[in-house]
Amino acid sequence: MWIKGADILDPAVKKRFIGDIHVVQDRIKGVYPLGDHSRDEKAWAEKVPGEEVIDAQGLLAMPGMIDMHVHFREPGFEYKEDILSGSMAAVAGGITAVACMANTSPVNDDPAITRFILDKADQAGLIRVFPVGAVTKGLEGKDLAEMGRMRQAGIVAVSDDGMPVQDAVMLRRALEYASTFGLMLISHAQDMGLSGKGVMNEGALSAALGLEGIPWAAEDVMVARDIMVAEYTGLSIHITHLSTRGSIELVRQAKARGVKVTCDVTPHHLLLTEAMVKGYNTNAKMYPPLRREDDRLALIEGFRQGIIDCIVTDHAPHSYDEKALDFDLAPFGVIGLQTLLPALIRLHLDHGIDLMRLVDSVSVTPAGILGIEGGSLCPGARADITLVDTKDKWVLKPENIRSKAHNSAFLNQTMTGSALYTIVAGQVVYKNEN
Repeated sequence: MWIKGADILDPAVKKRFIGDIHVVQDRIKGVYPLGDHSRDEKAWAEKVPGEEVIDAQGLLAMPGMIDMHVHFREPGFEYKEDILSGSMAAVAGGITAVACMANTSPVNDDPAITRFILDKADQAGLIRVFPVGAVTKGLEGKDLAEMGRMRQAGIVAVSDDGMPVQDAVMLRRALEYASTFGLMLISHAQDMGLSGKGVMNEGALSAALGLEGIPWAAEDVMVARDIMVAEYTGLSIHITHLSTRGSIELVRQAKARGVKVTCDVTPHHLLLTEAMVKGYNTNAKMYPPLRREDDRLALIEGFRQGIIDCIVTDHAPHSYDEKALDFDLAPFGVIGLQTLLPALIRLHLDHGIDLMRLVDSVSVTPAGILGIEGGSLCPGARADITLVDTKDKWVLKPENIRSKAHNSAFLNQTMTGSALYTIVAGQVVYKNEN
């Protein structure tokens, strides 16, 4: 395959230029900047008859995106999403690899479940799916799961996301145990006692709506605890979906002290606020909840300064009937695979964040944190490539969502930017025909 005349952005080497990419089998064989005539003409002269040629003039070529926090629901909740439908939504959004959280049914706390997920991903044949194993058996916070055996089966990290580890001693033991197998522990930092039965951000708006709130302290207390345990043990921890300005400040201070902490944020927390809940919009109900405008701006500044390492979707599909319940009863969570790319472009256009930094946060950096290959367009790298029309405008409607679920916080909003080609291991797995 030849990709000709693309605007090539490679965060692995911090370079951007117009040029051609030559793919042979599942690898990038060569990258030729425009004007490098001797190399370009020689390589083009060696073109094999029948090789596919993609005219990518005017398109951005970037590494296939890696979303290190999704919920594909299989096994157990296939009516919400399965690995095939989740993979279809991913490729439509330009995502070529995902890390699936363990809160399935049964929970991914056993190597048999890990192998099941990998087998289903192989059958789907679209993207790389990396299972995340449970920290504790059944996500119950009592006994450590079989991390070593799951590592052998194929997990890349451990997390009790959805049912965060509340006991500090258990967290310490989990960090120590996970480190012996080279596994990153991904922490959902939330004090469940402080969160109580809250369903949105605690404040004036929750009071006005008559809804029980989740205070910012519920997150900040646990972020501080996680950082301190990691600092005491000298081990690495990754804190997922930060939502408060206090959390950002805690991570900033920890990094300055040399604590081995990384973190991520979602597009919805970067772009939306608690105001979305007005009208009891259950597609704005998520965990952690959407916060205030000052929190949102603090997250953006934290990302700009490099305090936040990655952007993840926390793709959490639910059926229409579940989200149609009263706000108090509806489940937490929103989908996000097809809106990740437009969110990056919106952050670039509206907030002036460097596109190189944004692409890095969904490619090179998550690959490094998870210890997987990806995020580069250099010769020899996996040919996982996304070709993007950065100016394409479209409206997110239920009929163009590839996921089984439609519970997006961005539903009916105008998006800018779309994936025209998604290439995985040198094969076009998605082509936008619109």
